[in-house]
Amino acid sequence: MLSPQAIEKIDYELTKYPADQRQAAVMSALRIVQTERGWLSNESISEVAQYLGMPEIAAMEVATFYNMYDLSPVGKYKITVCTNISCMLRDSDVIVDHLKSKLGVGFNEVTPDGKFCLKEGECMGCCGGAPLLHVNNTQMHEFLTTEKVDAILEELK
Repeated sequence: MLSPQAIEKIDYELTKYPADQRQAAVMSALRIVQTERGWLSNESISEVAQYLGMPEIAAMEVATFYNMYDLSPVGKYKITVCTNISCMLRDSDVIVDHLKSKLGVGFNEVTPDGKFCLKEGECMGCCGGAPLLHVNNTQMHEFLTTEKVDAILEELK
């Protein structure tokens, strides 16, 4: 069941769209629920669809299409590293290898303490700052070096 806080936030998002187009807020609603719960279960996606008055399959299509939605539990800190061409040319593979070694996990795995999850990301649109990563889809870190990555991890601990 959606929390009162989530409903309030979703209702605010709904003010941005015509009343007969509630499904237009699906991306925002999924983000709100994911932020609150940490990830999107099938039940969470169903609740969003019901609240917006749209078919469950349509909400599921959105949740499975975009890689910012997590369909299984992730760590407290989801670290998403861009590995597309610009970042790859600026040694994102070195950053990925360093993170895998430092955290002891591969892509789509969570550290045993539940703190970190490592994800491979699509282009984040900041190619001039390559290589880069996101933490929890909200904090972007550019011009990465292994030293910068160590500092980011230390700050998150």
